[in-house]
Amino acid sequence: MTGPMNLGLWALQVLVALLVALTGALKLVVPRQTLATKMHWAKDWSDGRVKLLGLAEVLGAIGLVVPAATNILPVLTPIAALCLAVLMAGAVQTHRRLGEGFLPALVVLLLCLAIAAGRFA
Repeated sequence: MTGPMNLGLWALQVLVALLVALTGALKLVVPRQTLATKMHWAKDWSDGRVKLLGLAEVLGAIGLVVPAATNILPVLTPIAALCLAVLMAGAVQTHRRLGEGFLPALVVLLLCLAIAAGRFA
């Protein structure tokens, strides 16, 4: 794919990758008790589960960029986008259950679906 569509997809991929990598890295390095002051769902999760979620987000962010950028198994980029969309669907449900705002997670979910659709096309 070439042209403006490809450039737009790259912009989305980098934007979503940076956002997801940042939030994932926070879950990896910040203690769960500290996260729980802002991320109320973390109160009910174990330390290991929070770290695993952070690792999944960081790896998903890498998957959004590296395979397409290196042209090594580029099919992994839309697969990573779909996996992140599933994670974000879980985030939407969790935030809704807690009566919190879920719009940011929903936006990331939709962006991931757009990336997957664009890269599978």
